[in-house]
Amino acid sequence: MKLEIASKKISSDLLFRSLFHLIFWFFWLILPILNSMLDGDEERYNFLITILPLGFFSIPFFYFNSEFLIFKFLPKGQITSYIISLLLLFFGYLFTYYLFKDYLVDKYPVKIYDSRTLFPVLFILSMSTLYGFIIFMIKQTRINQEEQAERLKSELSFLRSQISPHFIFNVLNSIVFLIRSKSNKAEKVTLELSELIRYMLYESENRHVSLEKEIQYLNNYIELQKMRFGEDVAINVNINGDFSNKLIEPMLLIPFVENAFKHGVGYLENPTIDIFIKVGEKNFEFVVRNQIGPETKEQKDSNSGIGLKNVKRRIELLYPDLHNLEIVEKNGYFDAKLKLDLKNIAKYES
Repeated sequence: MKLEIASKKISSDLLFRSLFHLIFWFFWLILPILNSMLDGDEERYNFLITILPLGFFSIPFFYFNSEFLIFKFLPKGQITSYIISLLLLFFGYLFTYYLFKDYLVDKYPVKIYDSRTLFPVLFILSMSTLYGFIIFMIKQTRINQEEQAERLKSELSFLRSQISPHFIFNVLNSIVFLIRSKSNKAEKVTLELSELIRYMLYESENRHVSLEKEIQYLNNYIELQKMRFGEDVAINVNINGDFSNKLIEPMLLIPFVENAFKHGVGYLENPTIDIFIKVGEKNFEFVVRNQIGPETKEQKDSNSGIGLKNVKRRIELLYPDLHNLEIVEKNGYFDAKLKLDLKNIAKYES
């Protein structure tokens, strides 16, 4: 995918450059001659043929400015140095252009300050500067986009590296609890954990995973918690819609559910956790509700965990204009409501 995008960028740049050069030099060198031929102006035609070498003589000056001077000084912000260099190029180009034209033209006296001498030099250097500046801005924009993409990739990797150990730590606490209580569920929970770690190792580094896999991963985590708490916690899961052929960022849903178990279970009578998932054609709705335990309010600032903070940041980075996240504490309940505009696999792979 990255290679295809890069090749498309290279192809578009090459196409722009090729078209510009062909069109510009055609209009500057060839079109006046063709017009004189079509008009039947033999005298003008002969004169244009005579000074045609001047047009080809201009090409090195055009590209020396657009391909060398601009890229030597502008990336470093050396505007003054570039202007001085451009002025030196102008006077050098003007003087040599004058000498070459004086050698070629016998029809009229060639003067260095004549508009017929000054205009071609000014025009070529102006167009060269404009073209070079456009190419420079295109390259700088691409560099900035690549740097931003790398920063985004690094930040996401950092956020994921925080979430995974945090999640494993909580699950291991569950296993320790079962072992201490000498429950025969400890082995089964360990196997469940191994499946979860397998997902984290082999899927979480992907940019996107199928929504089906992410929901299965979520179900595995919920089943693990059911083994731990048994009937002490009422866990209600409602999943509606067709979640096949949809993509989502991996490890995006689990922090919300993890937070519900962490803060919606202890010191509560008959705690309940409600999880609602609805998948539409494009929209994805995910709601997690839990009761607020007394210890949650006391430890909110110091022990709220990093999971929710990280997942908020990841959603902001990955779905900047394609999400709506609401986190509300009201009437003794904590509600996390997430809406996403999911990518379709067919569109993503095309």
